[in-house]
Amino acid sequence: MKIKRIGVAAIALAAAGALTLAGCSSSNEPTAPAGDSTAIITTNGSEPQNPLIPTNTNETGGGKILDSIFAGLVYYDGEGAPHNDMAESIETDDAQTYTITIKDGQTFTNGEDVTAESFVKAWNYGAALDNAQLSSYFFDSIEGFSYDENVDELSGLEVVDDKTFTVTLKQPESDFPLRLGYSAFFPLPEAAWEDLDAFGENPIGNGPYMLDGEGAWKHNERIDLVVNEDYQGDRQAVNGGLSIIFYATQDAAYADLQGGNLDVLDAIPDSALSTFQDEFGDRSVTQGAAIFQSFVVPDRLAHFGGEEGKLRRAAISHAINREEVTDVIFSGTRTPAHDFTSPVIDGYSEDIPGSEVLEYDPELAKELWAEADAISPWEGSFQIGYNADGGHQGWVDAVTNQIKNELGIDASGAPYPTFAEFRTAITDRAIETGFRTGWQADYPSLSNFLGPIYVTGAGSNDGDYSNPEFDALINEGLSETEVEAGIEKFQQAQEILFEDLPAIPLWYSTVNGAWGEQVENVQFGWNSVPLYYEVTKSE
Repeated sequence: MKIKRIGVAAIALAAAGALTLAGCSSSNEPTAPAGDSTAIITTNGSEPQNPLIPTNTNETGGGKILDSIFAGLVYYDGEGAPHNDMAESIETDDAQTYTITIKDGQTFTNGEDVTAESFVKAWNYGAALDNAQLSSYFFDSIEGFSYDENVDELSGLEVVDDKTFTVTLKQPESDFPLRLGYSAFFPLPEAAWEDLDAFGENPIGNGPYMLDGEGAWKHNERIDLVVNEDYQGDRQAVNGGLSIIFYATQDAAYADLQGGNLDVLDAIPDSALSTFQDEFGDRSVTQGAAIFQSFVVPDRLAHFGGEEGKLRRAAISHAINREEVTDVIFSGTRTPAHDFTSPVIDGYSEDIPGSEVLEYDPELAKELWAEADAISPWEGSFQIGYNADGGHQGWVDAVTNQIKNELGIDASGAPYPTFAEFRTAITDRAIETGFRTGWQADYPSLSNFLGPIYVTGAGSNDGDYSNPEFDALINEGLSETEVEAGIEKFQQAQEILFEDLPAIPLWYSTVNGAWGEQVENVQFGWNSVPLYYEVTKSE
């Protein structure tokens, strides 16, 4: 049994500074193969919400696949530190204008060269308002980006030559290079633009793996990947490929692991949290990860707008006994939340003013609910939507029972069969209840837990929250060139979140995983995803 907690951003931000000065090549050497280099690693996953377009994927099912088949300018190692991947160098003198040089000899799996245009064209498409990409927010710091009108080509992106392009930001942002390992910043080949929808079904990447032929993505079943022999980066695969299986339940995946039919599992079901460590011993892990769990009750729902909504959200938060749920349902493998980020990120604090709204206080909960009733008497029932294939029923039932018992209202869960269906209902604003939310960090920074989720118009702002004061503080924090000054702004921004509660924080997740007897060299990364390219297997 391995127990590990990693302070990822302290490492990563220091590394980012080096990245902007020179090539900063990685000192990490690929693990030497100890097993069959042709062996296929089987692992769990979930059906992606959308076709596999990097700028339109903001959920973990699709993200796990994209990170395996694409390579960005940088990648993150197991502790969250960035290293150059496609980038030869990322340079700046002022943290506002960056010159990025691509390594020679890098290709997509169809033989096309990876060029400056591969990045610039993909980023412009992702940023354009008319394209409605879920990750468009990540380009809003680039000069020319607009939420109000369509911009086909950002003025801040310029191709200098085949291997060089420049990025001009609206203001200095010293952590910009740190973001560039996220999937929104991946390149696309020219072949993608012939038919982007078809491309999303059979994507052509440039990473350590590639699809095992056309039709390798069998919807709602699995996706099969094989090694990309032409990939030249540090993430060289020592196995023969991956089969990512989309299980209907976590219990089914766990049963396959127990039966020797699954190699690596990164999500232990609630039913096994108290026993999996004893069963798998040294082939199991509980490790801190940059994951935050919450649920959203949008303003647009009846009784949750304006001052009434603020009172009701605070009442609901005080009605939840987070410690009891994490102990009973999760066997102590979750930690009650004290903020909107993660304890493994540099700058985390348990003492942000307003965080007392997360304390279990049933009497105060009743008082606040009564104040809201004085504005408009409560009618109907309260529900939390969730995906039934993700192991969420236990905690949703526990939390809604607490709300029911403490506030004296009807409360229950509202299940959706699959993660893809659930996310589509949220994205389309078709869901008419509260709904569970979670955030697995895209890159190791406090701002990544705040900006993409709560800034006005951001792609993952599922509750359509908007507060100009919050937006301004995030913008100020990003423009700070000193890390501590930026952290101070982000913590001030969280004070506003505690008042408005655009999401109700629940707990921080650990990654709880296990693996079979045939595999070795299993390491789970800072963001909870196994480093599949390092896994070896004996056949």
